[in-house]
Amino acid sequence: MTGLFDLTGHVALVTGGNSGIGLGMARGLARCGADVCVWGTNAERNAAAAHELAGYGTRVRALRCDVGDEAAVAEAFAATLEHFGRIDSCFANAGVTGSGARFVDTTLEDFRAVTRVNLDGAFLTLRAAARHMVERGGGGVLVGTSSVSTVHGAPRAEAYAASKAGLTALIKGCAVELARHGIHAHSIVAGWTETPLASPRLHDERFERAVMARMPQRRWGEPDDFARLAVYLAGGVGGFHTGDEIVVDGAYSIF
Repeated sequence: MTGLFDLTGHVALVTGGNSGIGLGMARGLARCGADVCVWGTNAERNAAAAHELAGYGTRVRALRCDVGDEAAVAEAFAATLEHFGRIDSCFANAGVTGSGARFVDTTLEDFRAVTRVNLDGAFLTLRAAARHMVERGGGGVLVGTSSVSTVHGAPRAEAYAASKAGLTALIKGCAVELARHGIHAHSIVAGWTETPLASPRLHDERFERAVMARMPQRRWGEPDDFARLAVYLAGGVGGFHTGDEIVVDGAYSIF
């Protein structure tokens, strides 16, 4: 592999990297030569992802980590550094969707169960990575997976939308504050994508009929649609592109 997209020697961390969008990004990174650590809470999916990614010939490790637990994040990040020696890019992708309850029936416990992972978990992960990158020097890349739910109304998913909007704002602050350390930060605004979390809803007949009519490409997104973008962002250390909200939704949000 040569040229702009050769990531040989690069080490990437992808949370929620054992399936869905996270695994799609991890595939792209490993294909282009990066060593990859994935974090997830499902041991079987972790093992399957590690086995698949190892086929690309780079160093791979999968760790069980609940990103909403501060102690667990600290332990997993230390184990990641012990194994790989450094982290050059961190993709805070782990997320949950919520119960789908009506807003008026949503409890504070329900709301916090979503923000605990999607916002608190992203904060804890990105903070650990930023601390390492600042201390180590040489820059780095922080990426958060957001959602088009921050752009359009998300009925029965207010906690999810709020958590993703918070993540986008968090990333923007990081882009400004950490720029002097050579650290770049971006959010990926993901559209409707075939993942274990989203697929049951996407293939509900009424939902699919209503939403697909607004989908210019007439298909759902796929995890590998995020592979090339992950490679581009990971390779951006030292560049001038930072603080962006990159929409990957097949033009759904502008149709």
